[in-house]
Amino acid sequence: MTGERPNIVLIAVHDLGTRLGCYGWNNVPSPNLDGLAAEGVRFENHFCTAPYCSPSRGSIITGKYPHVNGLMGLVNLGWDWQEGNTTLAQALGVAGYETHLFGFQHEASNDSIDRLGFQHVSDRAVSPRCHEVAPLVEEFLAARDPGDTAPFYARVGFAEVHRSFDRFDPEDPAQVHVPPYLEDTPGARDDFARFDGAIRHMDAHVGRILDALDKAGLRDNTLVVFTTDHGIAFPGAKATLYDPGMNTTLVMRWPGHLAPGSVHGEMLSNVDLFPTLLEIAGCDVPEDIQGRSFLPLVAGGEYVPREWVFAGKNTTAVDIKRCIRTKQFKYIRNYKPGPRLHLSSDIEISLTRRDMGNDHLAPRAQVELYDLQADPLERNNLAEEPAMAETRSMLADRLQGLQEETQDPILEGPIQRPATEATIYNGVLERIRTACPFSRDGLTGAYEALAEGRYGEW
Repeated sequence: MTGERPNIVLIAVHDLGTRLGCYGWNNVPSPNLDGLAAEGVRFENHFCTAPYCSPSRGSIITGKYPHVNGLMGLVNLGWDWQEGNTTLAQALGVAGYETHLFGFQHEASNDSIDRLGFQHVSDRAVSPRCHEVAPLVEEFLAARDPGDTAPFYARVGFAEVHRSFDRFDPEDPAQVHVPPYLEDTPGARDDFARFDGAIRHMDAHVGRILDALDKAGLRDNTLVVFTTDHGIAFPGAKATLYDPGMNTTLVMRWPGHLAPGSVHGEMLSNVDLFPTLLEIAGCDVPEDIQGRSFLPLVAGGEYVPREWVFAGKNTTAVDIKRCIRTKQFKYIRNYKPGPRLHLSSDIEISLTRRDMGNDHLAPRAQVELYDLQADPLERNNLAEEPAMAETRSMLADRLQGLQEETQDPILEGPIQRPATEATIYNGVLERIRTACPFSRDGLTGAYEALAEGRYGEW
């Protein structure tokens, strides 16, 4: 690894999980991203800190857990981060990078984007769709001088592949790969056919950006990073702390520096991307973060793998949880009673939800413990098994210690929530109740309490 400071293009999309051909999903049409992985490094066990957008993205750009930087819920529901956080754009800007934001972001409200620290924000920064964002990036790259000594950081955001998928041409339902944690139903097949159509569309516009780098002569001195915020918007993934909700895409390409076609299986957290990019850029890394650089892992240096990753969910007042994941075990602590799967509103109205019945409304346990090697689908809760008492105690202590060290506010009692959250949430739930006959019977007591205005109980 030389002292050269590369340009950095960070592309972050919505709700993708790892659903790409290069991650083994058969028949998913992602040729450009599969090609990027073949030319760079793919990380198989990269996990988000939260299974919702804003908290996860806040971790990517600060290197901190959501309960540390303060962004524990969605910015569109009134959440914000605390003062004193350094963002990736701010740190790179101080180090001499030109910093640019193109398209979608979900860490700040539209009237406070300047808090992210970008020097340049595209005129259509609030425009989220990839077919609108990619041309802006193409224009920017075409105008660059390959000999410019000042490196740039371009953050590119697409709203895809967030639901709904109706605007995209679907793939063939007979050919889609339904994940093993979901029942293979006609609705699920139709749903995934539309989802895969959205992936094809998104992938094509990533390809436009990669082509623009080549045409501008910037390929060799640009680090391209592609990632997403959390798992796919299907039951058992997004909004859960099961692996389909936490395991996320991370692909990086830097010609001449990262070995093409390499794959790493070590566990990473998305808080680790922040210090890694700062180290690559030759920047000072803040000491008050939870992330740790994995540059030695990809640069052939001495690297000690993580023994565990942490994730939490605060986004829904009725479903607060924390977890520790090791290579073999997953320990989840649920702080509220409720259903085993608390579906997000976009999943609640999906075709997959229509066909799945209501088994997911069975009560959740206070503690969940899974052997990921023997039970990769996380179906067999071992928390009450006498033979697992020592493992449960060890993981509980590890989680408690981490929470105490990072001053997790849940240890002090219910987390204060924005007043606007309840108003917006109640409106969404009412629309679900009136518009979706197949989900109306699935609303739990928690949903009903929210819809009836008894928000404070949760």
